[in-house]
Amino acid sequence: MSNLLHDIYLIGSLRNPQVPVVENRLAEAGLTVFSEWFAGGEKADDAWRDYEKGKGHTFKEALKTHYAKHIFEFDKYHIDRSRVGVLVAPTGRSGHMELGYMIGQRKPGFILLDQDPDRFDVMYQFAHGVVYTVEELIEALEVLCKM
Repeated sequence: MSNLLHDIYLIGSLRNPQVPVVENRLAEAGLTVFSEWFAGGEKADDAWRDYEKGKGHTFKEALKTHYAKHIFEFDKYHIDRSRVGVLVAPTGRSGHMELGYMIGQRKPGFILLDQDPDRFDVMYQFAHGVVYTVEELIEALEVLCKM
């Protein structure tokens, strides 16, 4: 496999401490995983919001800044060069947008739940699979590779 391509783009919340745990377990299984976006820390989005509000910017204006465009392009670049998306729940709107984008690009997308959600959502059927453990995810990825 080319080192210019990631097997998996790991999607999740900056506040979800399971993201690096899942990354390590997938890496132990021999997969290349990208989740460097997590390095921004759990307060990155809040700090950006507070900074922009301090400048008197609305959310819509903040999206047009160099910072916002740079971070977006960084994430999109790595999403585009990954083969599979894995959303590590719980996560928010951004994570669901990223997974939807990947599936829209005809890339397989999986959702890793830590438990049954409080609210069931039929739209999770857009994903290629919903799994509850990293082991179940690895099995699903192995089946996908055989197709």
